[in-house]
Amino acid sequence: MSLQVHVRDLSVGQRRLVHDLRLDVAPGTVHTLMGESGCGKSSLLAAICGTATAPVRFDGDILLDGTRVDALPTRRRGIAILFQDDLLFAHMTVRENLLFAVPPGPRDQREKVVRQALHDLELPDLAEADPGTLSGGQRTRVALMRALLARPRAVLLDEPFARLDAGLRARMREFVFGTIQARRIPALLVTHDAEDIADPQRITQLTGS
Repeated sequence: MSLQVHVRDLSVGQRRLVHDLRLDVAPGTVHTLMGESGCGKSSLLAAICGTATAPVRFDGDILLDGTRVDALPTRRRGIAILFQDDLLFAHMTVRENLLFAVPPGPRDQREKVVRQALHDLELPDLAEADPGTLSGGQRTRVALMRALLARPRAVLLDEPFARLDAGLRARMREFVFGTIQARRIPALLVTHDAEDIADPQRITQLTGS
């Protein structure tokens, strides 16, 4: 699965943010978008996954494996987006939040996937915990895993590691990037931190004009 993005024009109101940009993200790679605040990084991710609303205007093409998806509703694009904010379901336990994302199949197999995910997250004892009792770092880890368990066709990462401490941040980068590579998922990462860059050869600097 590959992700191609051609932005003819991305604007907010009368302000042009991105013009004539082409991105080609190969399977299993992470392409990094960098730039000052307000240059259009997050607006571009919203346009790609289909959640951009007025005054954001997007003119361009979004393709997964050569098939255009920009005319499809968000839920049919198969593109996951991860934010700094975790957006966990407050009425579900940690296990239930993860199970919600696992594709349909035999219940015991789905539960096995969740148990492995909790082990990978270093949170095996918090399966039945209320998300509201978790630390910020723990909530971020659960949200990251939930998105990956849904087996998306592409992943957009909007500074998802920003609220983690340095040690955990490094481990989560390794886990997320390793999972993306292993599952051959194309990914776009927005960050202000050079330490988050997965591949120095795959960086686009946005200028906001």
